[in-house]
Amino acid sequence: MASGSWTLEIESSVEASRLFRAAALDWHSLAPKVVPEIVVSGAVLEGDGSVGSVRQLNFSPALPFGYVKERLDFVDVDKFECKQTLVEGGHIGTKLETATSHFKFEPASGGGCVLKVVTTYKLLPGVEDDQSEIVRSKETVTGIIKAAEAYLVADPDAYV
Repeated sequence: MASGSWTLEIESSVEASRLFRAAALDWHSLAPKVVPEIVVSGAVLEGDGSVGSVRQLNFSPALPFGYVKERLDFVDVDKFECKQTLVEGGHIGTKLETATSHFKFEPASGGGCVLKVVTTYKLLPGVEDDQSEIVRSKETVTGIIKAAEAYLVADPDAYV
């Protein structure tokens, strides 16, 4: 059974604390406002946003699947870091057995931050690792961060 991982770094002009809250912790609420062409709706299904909470994002036909459910496995609000596992939807059950992403928003010298993303996954038996899927995943994460960044730059009082 094949497993793999990919990493991504994204620089942002927005400080780590605001981008972390907007793009990681509250993305289920913010996404339908800033990328309605991709995320139709989002909600916390279980929990209060702390570790163990499960949220669902529902997508437009722009994506090849209708939704994802993510469980928050780890959060450190002081270090702007979280880890989440895809529990349902997306490619779970069709291509992937598991997928987990770790996000760390590191303050940058001179302002702004650098987001470091590490995603690990385990493919279902017989599924080949597809580099084009990894490229699309990286583009999606970058798009999410840039959409949140644009929103925060336009509204300096949001997520303060």
